Amino acid sequence: MTKFLKKSELINNWYEIDATNAVVGRLASIISKILRGKNKNNFTPHMDNGDFVVVKNIENIKFTGNKFNNKKYFRHTGYPGGIKETTPKRLSEKKPEEVLKLAVKRMMPGGPLAKKQLSKLKIYTGTSHPHTAQNPTVLDLSELNKKNLVKN
Repeated sequence: MTKFLKKSELINNWYEIDATNAVVGRLASIISKILRGKNKNNFTPHMDNGDFVVVKNIENIKFTGNKFNNKKYFRHTGYPGGIKETTPKRLSEKKPEEVLKLAVKRMMPGGPLAKKQLSKLKIYTGTSHPHTAQNPTVLDLSELNKKNLVKN
């Protein structure tokens, strides 16, 4: 018999990740697994069992290859002929946190649950953030690779 989690049994932890010299896609896959709760042994697909993730130093994130200049993000205004495109270079000049947020959002399933889980992602430029009172556990990206949260 499968054990499903109850709302009263949910425990949300806080994690802090330093994004200095991290590759966008690999960092986004780690974050999306933590936000969904797939890193826990009591993962329940229809419950919000994910943890909070605080990412700092987002301005030092990097892309592999030439994606920083050549990759394109598209959005539509809703009007005829209203498709707009931008690159990570232009996007990071105005909103550096939006590049990682878009990558994580596109790795989550669509729907209201994913929107709620994505709200647990906190992204900041610089080393300081207002969530020190929650005592976030610092995650080292090199250790996460060893724990098989990331497949090479």
